[in-house]
Amino acid sequence: MYVADSRASTPDSPDSPASAASAEGAVRPRAGRRRAAVAPTVLALGTVSLITDVSSEMVTAVLPLYLVTGLGLSPLGFGLLDGIYNGFSALVRLVGGHLADRGGGRHKWVAGFGYGLSAVCKPLLLLAHSLTPIGLILAADRTGKGLRTAPRDALISLSSTPETRGRAFGVHRAMDTAGALFGPLVAFLILRATVDGYDAVFMVSFCVAVVGVLVLVLFVPGRTAGAPVTADTTDTTDAPRPTLRAALALLSRPALRRLTVCALLLGLATVSDSFVYLLLQRRLGVPDRWFALLPLGTAAAFLLLAVPLGRLADRIGRWRVFLAGHGALLLAYALLLTSWHGTALPYAVLVLHGGFYAATDGVLMAAASDSVPEELRSSGLALVQTGQALARFVCSLGFGAAWTAWGDRTALTASAVALAACAVFSLFSLRLRPTPSEGLAA
Repeated sequence: MYVADSRASTPDSPDSPASAASAEGAVRPRAGRRRAAVAPTVLALGTVSLITDVSSEMVTAVLPLYLVTGLGLSPLGFGLLDGIYNGFSALVRLVGGHLADRGGGRHKWVAGFGYGLSAVCKPLLLLAHSLTPIGLILAADRTGKGLRTAPRDALISLSSTPETRGRAFGVHRAMDTAGALFGPLVAFLILRATVDGYDAVFMVSFCVAVVGVLVLVLFVPGRTAGAPVTADTTDTTDAPRPTLRAALALLSRPALRRLTVCALLLGLATVSDSFVYLLLQRRLGVPDRWFALLPLGTAAAFLLLAVPLGRLADRIGRWRVFLAGHGALLLAYALLLTSWHGTALPYAVLVLHGGFYAATDGVLMAAASDSVPEELRSSGLALVQTGQALARFVCSLGFGAAWTAWGDRTALTASAVALAACAVFSLFSLRLRPTPSEGLAA
């Protein structure tokens, strides 16, 4: 299902741009010429994401402890803020995708505005000490993330061939996760070396984020120079102008609709990273000063597995790897619910947690790219991201409320049961209705 090339003619899309391109004589690379496995645009965007993730993960690593211990928020209050942090971007992802598509070559500049907005929010955390202003700042930060994510992923997709998209997204996510690996470590060192540790973390995070924006402006090309050359990419003067109605109409495509629904349902049962780390801290009694290091385990596993699992998804089918990733997350929940308190518990949970992201994050975008035409690529990816982000927003609110009312163990049990049910539904939904080109990934 996941590997329907948007440029290939399929029964589901007889009027797709690919059909028109083929009819008019698309220009294709010569048979003897090999394209680079990963386009320069992907590497440049990976560098931007690496630097930006150092900045954002510095804040993410200390934010749960800062809010719960430093400001005394309840799990419900933290769940509200965490939901805002992880789900508010859903409200603007479609806007970012639409603006990028309408501009033809605005993917870079829409993404750049999003990166800049998130950077400005970092030092503002120094001024906020209550729920409302912190919520507003986090909402603005996630607005920036929402604006930049779909245009950035569209650039990666358009710079890659259908056969290498899984690898391209894997490479990008690996570079992104390298930043996620360094960010908590930098935050940990700052907390140990300074008196006003949180203030220093927020300011250093801002400075690093500014460097990421500069790298984007200076080194990321405005157009996908490494994209495959076809009639629909070389001459867009006669292409219809993308509209929000056209973007929403993409859900009429069976493959994209099934993918979006499954991503939404699975997102409803995906407990946020911050809650996973808080659960680990409570189970093991991790001292506060070591808390910022917990995300390192997730990031390290993500970094090591992103490229291999991306390549595997290209070979055996993306839905298989995607669902296997949720199986790894379900196993991590099960370990947190057991009475086992061995020293290997945190390592096992964090490796499974990182494996979940490696098998789902970039793979989901590669899968969605295969079902979306190029002129609406950014908007189509935003549709899938919006459904998933809204679902995780609801999950954060629900999990925080359940933890406050019934305790962390009951809340996690309910999430595990829901995740298992959604995974079974997705298995049958995706497996029983493959697209005609599913065999290309297998």
